[in-house]
Amino acid sequence: MKRSGPQEERARRAWLKEQGLGGAQAWFVAERSMGKSAHAFDDTPEGYLTLAPQYVDRQYAGRKAALRPLYEALLDLAFALGPDVKACPCETIVPLYRQRVFAQIKPATLSRVDLLLALGDPRKVQDPEGRLLDTGGFAKKDRLTHRLEVKALPDLDASLKKWLKAAYEADA
Repeated sequence: MKRSGPQEERARRAWLKEQGLGGAQAWFVAERSMGKSAHAFDDTPEGYLTLAPQYVDRQYAGRKAALRPLYEALLDLAFALGPDVKACPCETIVPLYRQRVFAQIKPATLSRVDLLLALGDPRKVQDPEGRLLDTGGFAKKDRLTHRLEVKALPDLDASLKKWLKAAYEADA
């Protein structure tokens, strides 16, 4: 890149796109080629582990601080599913993995946390209680296809636990 590409970072991004990279990839490579970190945790496992708790702290800071107990309770439910559950906090979400992402916790509004689930084709998912919301993800070939709204601890009921377990087991 330094030998053949443009000298300016912005021009490098455009040049990389012409070479066939996507926008995010071009941005990442151009920043790295200029000696910059392309991400806050500098692409190291140690760096990520240092910043991951800060991501969660920022998600549930300020006016969303009241949602933190809901997040913690959802995380506890997920970890109780099995020893292979991993949480990998990002800046705005916390995906839950087994082999692949089976669920995601996201502070959606000032009054609600969303639990997104990988349950597959909504036409095949029977929800007599009507709590599951179709995310439209299945049609877009996204893994996360359903959403449960969590506004208070009583929302972490048997129905939510059943759907979380179903998503976990579907990723066996």
